[in-house]
Amino acid sequence: MNVTCLQENLARGLGIVGRAVAVRSTLPITSNVLIATDHGRIKLAATNLDIALSCWIGGQIEEEGAITVPARLLGDFVNSLPPEKITLTLAPRAKQIKLTCARNEATIGGMDADDFPPIPAVEGDTLEIDAKGLREAITQVVFSAATDDSRPVLTGIDLVVEGDRVTFAAADGFRLAVRHLQLRKKVAERQEVIVPARALSELNRLLQDQEDPVKMTFNANRTQVLFALKDVELVAQLIQGTFPDYSRLVPKEWGSRAVVEVRDFLQETKIASIFARDGSGIVRVTFQAGEDGAPGRMTIAARAEEIGDNQGELDAQVEGEPAKIAFNGRYLQDVLQVLDGGRVALETTGPSQPGVIRPLENDNYVHVVMPMFVQW
Repeated sequence: MNVTCLQENLARGLGIVGRAVAVRSTLPITSNVLIATDHGRIKLAATNLDIALSCWIGGQIEEEGAITVPARLLGDFVNSLPPEKITLTLAPRAKQIKLTCARNEATIGGMDADDFPPIPAVEGDTLEIDAKGLREAITQVVFSAATDDSRPVLTGIDLVVEGDRVTFAAADGFRLAVRHLQLRKKVAERQEVIVPARALSELNRLLQDQEDPVKMTFNANRTQVLFALKDVELVAQLIQGTFPDYSRLVPKEWGSRAVVEVRDFLQETKIASIFARDGSGIVRVTFQAGEDGAPGRMTIAARAEEIGDNQGELDAQVEGEPAKIAFNGRYLQDVLQVLDGGRVALETTGPSQPGVIRPLENDNYVHVVMPMFVQW
């Protein structure tokens, strides 16, 4: 192999695929990154057997070839080089790759590319999803997925493709986030899979500069999913199992409803959470309608025994009965931070019933938070 590319392109590619390098594995080669020539371009790939990332960068190909080298060593070395051309040379049947850049030269030992775990070729019906919409949908649900493996299905995001939309849902037993996203065209049949939350988090990072539609493909056995972006592909193993029927968890009615500005609600919640840290994270929310034409009022409070307390107030448009409900302050912050400004409605039917948060400017999203039981 004999190829030449720009240092910045190689560094960027290694940064992308490096997210899939195995940190601790019984298979040493998964700590390596694959470097190979592929139809006139340089292909970089890494996998931890759950997620595989591939990236293609431009370069001058003098001689075809492939090798795997330690990802961390290669990445650190390339990142420290000046922004010049890098030449990578691999002698036939050799296990060492030589890198030359400006007045720097290095030789790195590697392993045979034939021993690298094959990245599955996912073939099936392909859906096109708007990149910006996909990024928003992932951002608004992924934080609600469980982080422990006691119930594996809850560590994933449930994707339901039906008609002309795809629904993303995540739940960890304390909260539920559901986001609908329109597709460019209708699908013939309903499909449902569970994608690991970590895979979608990695995809979200890749979408920052993506403008072209993202192509999503499931294989026939519903065991793998492929997300194809411009010059980058992510393949993930799907989680097998049945996701809970979350439609029953979203209340159909409310007894009390308060509409407030997202920015104000978030600010007061952050302030209250300072005191809630020493009070089991509990933030108390009360609201009631105004009298004689005055605006309604929402109060957000927290207290820590023997330390202190806090109470903040903001104007609210209140309907229904006066209400009081307590939440984990971090859960409130998590959802309010992913809403793109505007106004939000908080709905509840009582202090022991879930709170429902709905942005008024977007009816494609709903978030349900379980209450905390406190002495008022």
